[in-house]
Amino acid sequence: MSKPHLPIAQNTSPELEAYILRSESKLDFVALLTLWIVLIPFSSFGTDTKALMASLLTKLAVSFVFAVDMFRRARLAPQPWTYVWAHPIGLLAIGFPPIRVLFSIRLVTSLFRRGHLAKFLAADFVLLVNGALLVYFYERDSAGANITSLGDAAWWAIVTVTTVGYGDLYPVTAPGQIAAACVMCIGILTLAVITAQVSWSFSQQVDDRTRGSRSETLEPEAVAVGTILPTSDLEGLHGRLDGIEAQLKRLIHQYDPPHEQQLDAAPEPEDL
Repeated sequence: MSKPHLPIAQNTSPELEAYILRSESKLDFVALLTLWIVLIPFSSFGTDTKALMASLLTKLAVSFVFAVDMFRRARLAPQPWTYVWAHPIGLLAIGFPPIRVLFSIRLVTSLFRRGHLAKFLAADFVLLVNGALLVYFYERDSAGANITSLGDAAWWAIVTVTTVGYGDLYPVTAPGQIAAACVMCIGILTLAVITAQVSWSFSQQVDDRTRGSRSETLEPEAVAVGTILPTSDLEGLHGRLDGIEAQLKRLIHQYDPPHEQQLDAAPEPEDL
């Protein structure tokens, strides 16, 4: 009699979770680096046999890496086949490489949520390079194309991602225009993140200077009698005084116990 299938949340182990924690980000980065080569059809390489063979070998090598990853995950799960069928995206990533776009998106969003600005910008840069290469290979042999070299593609990508948009170079094919739309979204997102980071940094510096100046001016002994302070300064001063008062009460309670405790502690008179 076969064992009942475990739910997805229970079909795991400490070894499997540790392996996923170690390998997931690295595999997502591999998917990000090779994104352009798995999205370009073989026909885009023209009649260059060496380029075609290099593309084929790269695609097979990356598919082999993801196959080994799925095999190791399944081996570490309590029910291997249940784990494989419960993760169809990981299974599709082996035989259908374009699905790895989802892994690249997962990497960028995870870096964004964790607040790793430098790594996030690095991932954005790799995405930008992918977009430029995709546009170049889709456009270079098309009728009426004006992006016909890697230099043209690099210049177009820089102008697009910085939201300048001169209009001197532009994609004319449908796949190239889709890649261009993705590059535009990358540029808007990157500029928004950088602007927010710079604004937050300036705000933190202002807050730190404000707190430092208040801590210097709100010392009780430094406030002259009869001085009228602003409401915000008064609140800070009241908070410091309340803390001093609470400490004094604790000291009084420690060294001068209440009258009831003194009576309880006093010895009873002896009977005559």
